[in-house]
Amino acid sequence: MTKVALRGLAGRKLRAVLTGIAIVLGVAMISGTYILTDTVQRAFNNLLVDSYAGTDAVVTGKGLDISIDGEKPPPPPVDASLLEVVRGVDGVALATGSVLDERNTKILTPEGESVNSEGWPTLAFGIDTDPALTQFNPLNLFEGRWPASDDEVVVDVGTADKQDYAVGDTVEISTLQPKRPFEIVGVAKYGEVDSLGGISFAVFTIPAAQALLGREGQYDAISVAAGEGVSEDELVAAIAPALPGDAEVVSATAEAQEQADEVSEFTSIFRYFLLAFGAIALFVGAFVIFNTFSITVAQRTREFATLRTIGASRRQVLGSVILESLVIGLLASLVGLGLGVVLAEGIEALFGSLGVDLPSAERVFKTRTVVVALAVGVGITLLAGLFPAIRATRVPPISAVREGATLPHGRFHRYTPWVAGLVVVGSLLLLARAMFTDELGTGDRLLSIAGGVLLLFLGVAMLSSKLVRPIAAVVGTPARRAGGVAGTLASGNSVRNPSRTAATAAALMIGIALVAFIATLTNGMKASNREAIEEQVIADYVVTSLDGYTPFVAAAGEELAASPVPDVVTSVRSEAGQANGDTAEIGGIEPDTIADAYVFDWQDGDDSVLATLGKTNAVVSSNWAEDRAIGVGDKVTIRSTADKTAEVTVVGTFRPPPFYPLLESVNVSTELFDSLYDRPRNRWTWANVADGSTDQTRAQMEKAISGFPDTQLETREEWIQREDSDFNEFISFLYVMLTLAVFVSVFGMINTLVLSVYERTREIGMLRAIGMTRRQVRRMVRQESIITALIGAAIGLPLGIFLAALVNRALSEYDVRFAIPWLQLGVLTIVAIVIGVLAAIMPARRAARLNPLEAIAYE
Repeated sequence: MTKVALRGLAGRKLRAVLTGIAIVLGVAMISGTYILTDTVQRAFNNLLVDSYAGTDAVVTGKGLDISIDGEKPPPPPVDASLLEVVRGVDGVALATGSVLDERNTKILTPEGESVNSEGWPTLAFGIDTDPALTQFNPLNLFEGRWPASDDEVVVDVGTADKQDYAVGDTVEISTLQPKRPFEIVGVAKYGEVDSLGGISFAVFTIPAAQALLGREGQYDAISVAAGEGVSEDELVAAIAPALPGDAEVVSATAEAQEQADEVSEFTSIFRYFLLAFGAIALFVGAFVIFNTFSITVAQRTREFATLRTIGASRRQVLGSVILESLVIGLLASLVGLGLGVVLAEGIEALFGSLGVDLPSAERVFKTRTVVVALAVGVGITLLAGLFPAIRATRVPPISAVREGATLPHGRFHRYTPWVAGLVVVGSLLLLARAMFTDELGTGDRLLSIAGGVLLLFLGVAMLSSKLVRPIAAVVGTPARRAGGVAGTLASGNSVRNPSRTAATAAALMIGIALVAFIATLTNGMKASNREAIEEQVIADYVVTSLDGYTPFVAAAGEELAASPVPDVVTSVRSEAGQANGDTAEIGGIEPDTIADAYVFDWQDGDDSVLATLGKTNAVVSSNWAEDRAIGVGDKVTIRSTADKTAEVTVVGTFRPPPFYPLLESVNVSTELFDSLYDRPRNRWTWANVADGSTDQTRAQMEKAISGFPDTQLETREEWIQREDSDFNEFISFLYVMLTLAVFVSVFGMINTLVLSVYERTREIGMLRAIGMTRRQVRRMVRQESIITALIGAAIGLPLGIFLAALVNRALSEYDVRFAIPWLQLGVLTIVAIVIGVLAAIMPARRAARLNPLEAIAYE
């Protein structure tokens, strides 16, 4: 039976290849994701290894141990005099201070634009290049020398290559001060890392870095090497008593591990995000495989019956079909594993096209990647082929002598609709649990959503065979009326076997449902985003960072305010901190001018309370206040990341739009804010002009902030439109990722049509013999494919809208609008028709090429 199975598989090469493509693509996505994220992880780990290779302990300022949106603020600097104190501790062999800034530095291109414009940092280093302290330097000089004066700089290899900078060239760099020219005296690499992705760096002398980055008389860190025979723990224990209360010391291992954990958290989120699309492709592929094996088992009824007649047991027949599944799954998984290397490059290029260049090192191909990819690919193939294999064992031997024999239904066939109904109910309960249970953690919530959506698709797919006839009666009308005899036959063929048509359409249904879900949900989000901005901002102009969301140097807003052109300029600061012990974003606003640009929806108070802020009062958002039972007159203790505190009294509460609040939860005056934070940054700067917007006024305002290349000036409407375009870019990215699932469904349709042509060879031969032309045969197959695709669209579109409505309901606290994108859904329907046409090309040509006489004699 093993030989029979393998020979049969070898005789159906095209069917096996088309079946395996579904697994190839899904496994490629999974293996490519692991390869890419493992490579990024290695690149970051290499950075950390290089950073602490010659270090045993690190002294930094003592700041808040908080994290907002996965980002931990850097610790505050320490006084430079502390370096000599550390050097005097017993057990210390070497120590040096360094400056590191990752927020406020931008290298400019030769055209005067920022090298990094998508949120990636430019690391600014101030490093002691004394040869005796080389072990603390994580950078390797690639060309030239280290800077020796305040007007010299070393840049990274990536920036030098991309911008054609060479040693001796002049480059402009902005910091906390406006841009100024520096001479490039060297080019360096960070350790042995191949590429830092979108990250760049600039190396200054320590005095220059301190002056440029607001660290006069300060270091961001002091790196320490232990003497011979002194362990890291012993070194930390010796240094700690010598430090003042605003400084702390940790071992280099602990510091590296903490940073590694942060990187691992980032790569894990990134990995699960990409794996979700691979799982979708494999889920769709499972329908394709199930359908393929179901059709081939039905076509081989007489073959299995003959085997039973000559003595094969049901177990042997079952084993032969499972063996075919195993071989297809294994071979497809191996191909997908290899294709994953190429796909990893493709995903990296896709992110690069969106401005997200990922750090890279030598490609990582872990054993885990091989095991998971093979296990998932083979497992899904076996699972999808199991039920058709069981059906094969039910073939009675008498079928061998009966032409046109069909497989009998199982004992539980009549209960399928009830089981499907229970699956749908279970899916809705899981979705309701995820969306309406506040106590769930993020992991449990995501698992419930994933399980609910999976079961919903499965239940709908099981019920879809009951929907094929009524849907086909509608979507098949154009074919019957305008397609002539071919169209009538195509419409009839689509309902001849509703289960097969439903299984074929189900693969496409999932892809279309997900696209419709994303289109509907994000369309509502875009509308909510625009409405929230329009409700809050009345300014004529908006200054933001180039990526639109990263805070920028506060001096840029001050330069604009100093310009004589704008009538009013007001800035909004933003930094992480604590309020009454809870992590919070702290905002700094200008009391005299904020109301000219921002509309407060006051719950308690009015614009007059802004004048009372000073250094002792604050206004807070109503939702933040209500969650903590805080009202007007209550005290709030604010603590900054620099470990500075202030107690303020709440003098007003306002209701920001929940979807996109532009002010923070706790807002104080910029006077108080700047006393809490050493290097404040603006989230927004808004400006009004007295005589309206003109090209001349805009040019003058742009000139005022030209020294800070990480900023951009836009009108209010331009800002809103860019926010819309950012949404569109993200949506396009999701569509690209879902294309893999759509490809799988297209191959599934091709596979089904090819198998259908095989199955109907004699029928097609008869049609050709009685006068049907080749063109009519092609049209029949093509229209049958289009009808199947439209059935998938007819089920998928409402399902996607339904899922979007559920999620929209779960996001009701954020005031997300529910807006159905009719135009996009119409385009999606056209895409389904195009998919049907493309999927029919090869099967239609094969059907048209059949020789009538040979087809009639085909067995």
